Amino acid sequence: MAKKITAPLTREAASALRAGDSCLLSGTIYTARDAAHKRLCALLEEGKALPFEIRDAVIYFVGPTPAAPGQVVGSAGPTTSYRMDAYSPMLIARGQTGMIGKGKRGAEVVAAMKECGAVYFGAIGGCGALLGKCVKKSEIVAYPDLGAEAICRWEVEDLPVTVVIDSEGNNLYETGREAYLAHQ
Repeated sequence: MAKKITAPLTREAASALRAGDSCLLSGTIYTARDAAHKRLCALLEEGKALPFEIRDAVIYFVGPTPAAPGQVVGSAGPTTSYRMDAYSPMLIARGQTGMIGKGKRGAEVVAAMKECGAVYFGAIGGCGALLGKCVKKSEIVAYPDLGAEAICRWEVEDLPVTVVIDSEGNNLYETGREAYLAHQ
């Protein structure tokens, strides 16, 4: 049974999630890939404000395709998350509580998640067209020059995600493999 969760995602809500939990995420999330993350961290290093509230924010690592008629966005599959590893610890330290992507995360990201109470969700890359249908509203917040990789504020409804790494550092990529090998 999937857990229904809402974004913004408080630290308390994030701490209740465990690696392996299937979730349906609704509420406000933001989109950003590596170029946008680099700009966000540059703003922080300069002591400037971010273009959106980072506290309790969930950021989806995605660059959606153009919307077909009648849709808000096109295909919205996740991008490979390790490209954000150089930037994620700084944003997590400022209060970001959730990330959505695909693939493994580095040790520094996991350490920041454990220290600050954040979680990493996985979305299924091959289901981008279906994931796009969960987006009910999209508005560019910053960096329109990045095209599909601009930062957008999305209103999502029942976006299916799985907790891959929880706020205690439990990692489904590790525990799932161990469980599989134990049954061989």
